[in-house]
Amino acid sequence: MGQCKGLLLVLLALTVLVACQRGSPPFECTDAIGCVTIQPEEPLEIGVIQALSGEVAPLGIDQVRGLELALAARGGQLLGHPVHLHSEDDLCSREGGTVAAEKLKGMPQLVAIFGTTCSGAAVPAAKILSAAGLTMISGGNTAPSLTAVNGQAGGDWQPGYFRTAPNDANQGRAAATFVFQQLGVRKAATINDGDVYTQGLAEVFGQVFTELGGEIVLATAINKGDTEMKPVLEAVAAAGAELLFFPLFEPESHFIALQAKEVAALAEINLMTGEGSFTPTFVETVGSSGVGVYFVSPATPQSAAYETFVANYQATYQQAPGSPLLGAAYDAANLLLDTLAQVAVQEEGGTIHLGRQALRDALYATTGYAGLTGALTCDKFGDCGPARFKVARLDDPAAGFARLAGNVVYTYHSGE
Repeated sequence: MGQCKGLLLVLLALTVLVACQRGSPPFECTDAIGCVTIQPEEPLEIGVIQALSGEVAPLGIDQVRGLELALAARGGQLLGHPVHLHSEDDLCSREGGTVAAEKLKGMPQLVAIFGTTCSGAAVPAAKILSAAGLTMISGGNTAPSLTAVNGQAGGDWQPGYFRTAPNDANQGRAAATFVFQQLGVRKAATINDGDVYTQGLAEVFGQVFTELGGEIVLATAINKGDTEMKPVLEAVAAAGAELLFFPLFEPESHFIALQAKEVAALAEINLMTGEGSFTPTFVETVGSSGVGVYFVSPATPQSAAYETFVANYQATYQQAPGSPLLGAAYDAANLLLDTLAQVAVQEEGGTIHLGRQALRDALYATTGYAGLTGALTCDKFGDCGPARFKVARLDDPAAGFARLAGNVVYTYHSGE
């Protein structure tokens, strides 16, 4: 009996030894640019760079809310870990984007960056964060140079940068096509403020308008912070323009629209701006002086899913959305969160490992992802969103932004 008992103990010990040997080996990171390991008790950390102050803040706040609603739908967690957001203000400027990116790049546990609102802020931020091995995804940037221009990498393209907001190369084409074909305009002027967004959009508009047979009689610029617009408006009138395209941010766009009414020679000239001013504050500030102004903007999704999303937004924040890119923000957040879950290596105890290059590779491989704005497919330059745009006209400022948003006079779908 004693011998049997001893043999039984030996067999049991061998069984335990074999089981241990067959267990999962310790995780070893082989990712080309490193891994983030999150212990069971630790949160998953995401950096946020958005315009949180100033005239452009409503656009940045809607970007943040898109992320918040995506997280809320997941109970504020991902892979069993709470999600902690580290927010920085991009100030809608290169300087703001630089400072925000420098602050965040030193946080070793960040898994990705959600931002920025403004393309000008994205230029330095993307460069800094890409070099640090981080991935950034935006639902607000539209400047062509950040991804691609005419099928070639833009001058500000960086590995690991993605966006669900549409490329302004398509928005500029939509605006120029509408102006030339629908309005019958043959002479146009453009004004930018030197920002990569406003300059890029104005340039694409000019190129396409010229290709169609029109003439850009004046392509000029103002400075951010300028308030006296009469000299540049008088130059537009003197050049013989039939339309002025000024894709500026607020408040500079306010001064253009208001002071245009004070230049008699502009009475018969059409005014057109972009999504940077397609906001409730533009309508409220400009009022009757804005009657007849056209806005080119990403098209609002037309689906039951989007209507449900907007109802949820209104119930959560007690106000209507104010940004045409809210759907793109929600799509960017969901695409990022779902891709993080896809590439994560999970251990039984709750520890997860996230490869930084694995995250980039998975995002680049995105095909047909079902988003609010449509099916998302990311190309090799990081463009993921569908190119759908609308032109709306302000006819009744007293009826508010909702009336403007619904007064669509033209739609443009690239590639469809």
